[in-house]
Amino acid sequence: MFEWLRAMMASGPERPPAPEAEIFAVGDIHGRRDLLEKLVANIRDVAQTANPEIIFLGDYIDRGAESREVIDLLIGGDIQNRFKPVFLKGNHEATLLEFLDDARIGPSWVQYGGGETLMSYGVKPPEFKGDLEAWGAASQELRQRMPVAHLEFYLNLELCAERGCYLFVHAGVDPAKRLDAQGEAELLWIREAFLDDTRQLERIIVHGHTPAAEPYQDNRRIGLDLGGYQTGRLAAVRLHGSSISFITT
Repeated sequence: MFEWLRAMMASGPERPPAPEAEIFAVGDIHGRRDLLEKLVANIRDVAQTANPEIIFLGDYIDRGAESREVIDLLIGGDIQNRFKPVFLKGNHEATLLEFLDDARIGPSWVQYGGGETLMSYGVKPPEFKGDLEAWGAASQELRQRMPVAHLEFYLNLELCAERGCYLFVHAGVDPAKRLDAQGEAELLWIREAFLDDTRQLERIIVHGHTPAAEPYQDNRRIGLDLGGYQTGRLAAVRLHGSSISFITT
């Protein structure tokens, strides 16, 4: 067992043991189907069990040009047949769903990559950000063009997944709250309040959301966002008992 993990279990809050099953977790994809295909192939190469669980940490869409294509891959046969997939919600999926209900957020959404998602579904973003009528039309067109299976995918995303001593979320948790008191705002959006804190937590948090140059791990968290839409690199972690290893493109 890693020394930091042994020390953490001795000095921090009491935690369940590490899960014995082989589990993979994948960081933010952001419309890069090309990188996702490579990462999934790399995961298959290192997997030691048949049909291991793979937990996707959210932010499948926006920024990259292949948001629709990423969802096609995630819900398609290759991943569904070779793994036991779990799909978590990211803040970008939450924003897409909000846009479908309230087109007024369109101008702010496109500042963070929403335009690429619209175009991947064949919807042209309005030319003028302040044209709310055009944004309403874009929202309706997106709903019409989006396959039913994609909408069901977005609507059924989970907020978190707990496996032994690990809690998988998109962004992190509020260290000032118990884990069972966390809400969507914390799980999908938090950054500094989680990242800069030093308190031991009830679980090791496996997350994405905040880009870093390399996968990160310490006695509190494992971070998997490498800013792939810009860097060309996606990251995953393999968890198997006390073993922790990283896979990247």
